Amino acid sequence: MANANVRVRFCPSPTGNPHVGLVRTALFNWAFARHHGGTFVFRIEDTDAARDSEESYVQLLDSLRWLGFTWDEGPEVGGPHAPYRQSQRMDIYADVARKLQDGGYAYHCYCTTEELDTRRDAARAAGKPSGYDGQCRDLTAEQKAAYEAEGRSSIVRFRMPDETITFTDLVRGELSFTPENVPDFGIVRANGAPLYTLVNPVDDALMEITHVLRGEDLLSSTPRQIALYKALTELGVAKATPQFGHLPYVMGEGNKKLSKRDPESSLNLYRERGFLPEGLLNYLSLLGWSFSKDQDIFSIEEMVAKFDIDGVNANPARFDLKKAEAINADHIRRMDPKAFADACEPWLRAPHADWAPEDFDAEAWARIAPYAQTRVTVLSDITANVDFLFLKEPVEDQASWDKAMKGEPAALLTTARGNLDAADWSDPESLKQAVLTAGEAHGLKLGKAQAPVRVAVTGRTVGLPLFESLEILGKERSLARIDAALAKLAA
Repeated sequence: MANANVRVRFCPSPTGNPHVGLVRTALFNWAFARHHGGTFVFRIEDTDAARDSEESYVQLLDSLRWLGFTWDEGPEVGGPHAPYRQSQRMDIYADVARKLQDGGYAYHCYCTTEELDTRRDAARAAGKPSGYDGQCRDLTAEQKAAYEAEGRSSIVRFRMPDETITFTDLVRGELSFTPENVPDFGIVRANGAPLYTLVNPVDDALMEITHVLRGEDLLSSTPRQIALYKALTELGVAKATPQFGHLPYVMGEGNKKLSKRDPESSLNLYRERGFLPEGLLNYLSLLGWSFSKDQDIFSIEEMVAKFDIDGVNANPARFDLKKAEAINADHIRRMDPKAFADACEPWLRAPHADWAPEDFDAEAWARIAPYAQTRVTVLSDITANVDFLFLKEPVEDQASWDKAMKGEPAALLTTARGNLDAADWSDPESLKQAVLTAGEAHGLKLGKAQAPVRVAVTGRTVGLPLFESLEILGKERSLARIDAALAKLAA
């Protein structure tokens, strides 16, 4: 049922190239918002100046647009809760941090790193939880003054309530966290910079986010955020606590979580190979969600109509590149032929193509594109399928040559050339008959007879339909290539 009050956010950090796990999170949030007629908020978490970059920020926006995502509030769109970059909201976080301290929800912690490490090691040795032990929770004014007189700096910690925190995860059901497993945590660094643990919930509160759909790796921080929301609500900063849903891990090789360092995780890889946004999103939607038991191929519009968070599976999902390619191939088959031809053109021109710009024949491409559309898995496959049309000579592939030129290829090619010379080059069926007849004259079926012709003309043993390819290449160029193959065989 549609719920226009639904407000979700996608809030990546601009660090490096976007990866497919990030895209899957964006997709589920975007589809959830669109399904319910709600609001999709795009927010940039760029408070880490050492890791964030403007280049990555621009790349993020470009990637979302390429994928077809639109956002209702966010960078370059604006909205009632602007600005949508955390680096521009520092005054807001400082104000909230002060309110938390004034209200007794947060306190200054003067413990040094060495002291913390020593006490953690001791706790582990005693078999106890090794989180922060509350040393600075209830310092007197005199103790604080003494620490400051020593020249100690302090961070700000949030005071966790001494109670079990229970919530219903939209994907995993009811979960509980006991106090000893969720200690007090830092929200502001010693230099005054706010931490993710503060800025993320504060932004969600001020932007009135209703549902937080995010990766399973963030599950352990959820009880902290729920406690912080309660404090923010009591302070009048937040109106309510959002519902949380933690999406399953995306696994790579060896059933390890797919990380940014894994080559197959990079979104740019799929763009560069010529995946369609529709094909990639179709596949990514299946990582933790199912359209139906007997249907894996669907449009984004169909997904949005059916998607809801209660259909997401909690179990880890394995990234399967072969399946991603197969689904993308299906989406290529579904394209309007003219749209397919247009989409391939970037790969048929510099820097992807091995031929000079003036050798690209747009008319020949338009004629052969419908045959190519059923043969490619990703758009970049197109160059190897049609290069024989635009190169002055076919690709030299010794393995293909050795495979096709067995027996008495010169005799067969000589006969086929004579038959082709007399054939009707406006009719692929006439060209097929010419090669079929040549094969029969040498005791060969069509499959064996056409192999030397294909390699002579295209350079490869497999490819687009041969006789349609010959017709489009033309009589003069095709026969010249057969002559060149005969000369090579004679040599």
